[in-house]
Amino acid sequence: MTTARFNFSPVWRPALAATLLASALLGGCASMSGAPSAPTKLADGVLTGPTGMTLYTFDRDVAGSGKSVCNGPCATNWPPLMATDSDKPTGDYTVVTRDDGKKQWALKGKPLYYWVKDTKPGDKTGDGFNKVWQVAKP
Repeated sequence: MTTARFNFSPVWRPALAATLLASALLGGCASMSGAPSAPTKLADGVLTGPTGMTLYTFDRDVAGSGKSVCNGPCATNWPPLMATDSDKPTGDYTVVTRDDGKKQWALKGKPLYYWVKDTKPGDKTGDGFNKVWQVAKP
């Protein structure tokens, strides 16, 4: 096996270094678009949060109401997919304000939640719980 060797004269080395640096910087900038990214991922046909845990919707939440009706002990068992104050709606995703003033992500106006009894990515043990909790689907 032979190894290719490139000998660049000292005159070309600064130009080559500058070209490589410019390419790396431009490539990095291209991956940084101004558009916000979706707060969820798709896995096995259902939406998951950033940690890969399954997300759910609550039938008692009214789509488009701008709020969650799962608060207090409900939110202890069904933790919301939290948004930051700086998060902005993107596509079908909106941000609702909870009773405590904190922000939560919603899909098509329905707030998104985790289920405390799901212990690993891929768990969907909350699907159909009390006939009012459903896995979130795109």
